[in-house]
Amino acid sequence: MDKLNNLSERELFPKGVKLPNDHFTGRAWLSMLVEDDRIFNCPIGNVSFEPSARTNWHIHQGGQILLVTAGKGYYQEKGKKVQVIHKGDVVKIPSSVNHWHGASPDSWLVHIAIMPNSQKGPVEWLEPVTNEEYNVISG
Repeated sequence: MDKLNNLSERELFPKGVKLPNDHFTGRAWLSMLVEDDRIFNCPIGNVSFEPSARTNWHIHQGGQILLVTAGKGYYQEKGKKVQVIHKGDVVKIPSSVNHWHGASPDSWLVHIAIMPNSQKGPVEWLEPVTNEEYNVISG
């Protein structure tokens, strides 16, 4: 199983800066590829998660698209079954859907996060995904 031990050699874009743990469990990094502006309304970032790292539950008012570029991880909408995601997967998240995403326990996860329709409002960050919720998936 590919754990992406040499992640820096396999990433398409720079790893970026470590994100604070205000909205994440574990360590994650962000490199903004396209900043938000009034013309495109679509910030795009490269996000790297170490094994077991994940976002809190959150909502994008304008929706979100994830392009998985490396590793293995999870995506889940509130009240639905978790989806395992791998390199090459595209996840389209409708607007106003409560969800989370992150790495599996045995692999890094790298994805490009596209936030269309940013004029509809900022991300609404909610509670962390508990270890109990996460371990049900990975255990």
